[in-house]
Amino acid sequence: MAAPRRDTRGIVDAAELFARVRFRRREPAEPLRPYLEHYWLIDWDLPEPYASHVVPHPSVNVVFQRYAGRNPVGFGEVAGIGLDLFTQKLEGRGRVCGIQFRPGGFRPFAPGRALTSLTGERIPLDTVFPTVDAATVPSVLDPADEDARVAALDAFLLGLGPRPDPQADLAMALVDRIRGDRAIRHVGDFARAEGMTVRALQRLFAAYVGVGPKWIILRYRIHEALSRAEASGPVDWAALAADLGYADQAHLVRDFTATVGVPPTTYATTTH
Repeated sequence: MAAPRRDTRGIVDAAELFARVRFRRREPAEPLRPYLEHYWLIDWDLPEPYASHVVPHPSVNVVFQRYAGRNPVGFGEVAGIGLDLFTQKLEGRGRVCGIQFRPGGFRPFAPGRALTSLTGERIPLDTVFPTVDAATVPSVLDPADEDARVAALDAFLLGLGPRPDPQADLAMALVDRIRGDRAIRHVGDFARAEGMTVRALQRLFAAYVGVGPKWIILRYRIHEALSRAEASGPVDWAALAADLGYADQAHLVRDFTATVGVPPTTYATTTH
């Protein structure tokens, strides 16, 4: 069994979520790893309702879910990149098995589909993949054994037969550079460094990622600020703003508040 990953980036008040639900991240089969971040599995049995909040990554997710009392059979859907804070109310008993694709990694499973068509949308699984077998949803959600659920997710994706696509590889590599290099702050500079025009970069991201490069740069800034706010110890917000490429601390505060719903100092206080 692969060890669950504990990266909590993007999860608002991750400690509170982990205290209320069983949350795990699992690795997919080896042939799928070039396209996927991970699988994520959640089970819960709550005495009272709880709302989870996530600042979405620039990733498409395929989500299989079942909520006791509401949809006992369960269903699957394709969730495009969320542009706003995602809130999900959890109550009673339920289970979710999700697939998080790398930014750019979904397109090989749905060749020809511009990823902007999914952005901000949640679409039934069989609408995006008309050939999906009706047994897929129960095969993922029914097993009590976690390894069996992971194996069912592997079988589903391998059955789709991802097609090699150099442009998808390029999109994934470019987003990885943005995520890993804090010095990347301006789309024009980044495009020139990669030997591309701004327009060509934007077209690639629209077709293969679903959002533009500027949006991704800003989103990863917020993820970093969220992570710092949850860390123990005081945060020098002015220094962090400069480190993340903001013009000043006020700009960081505005972006953080608009995305998360509260100022970073308030968030830091409530999560410690």
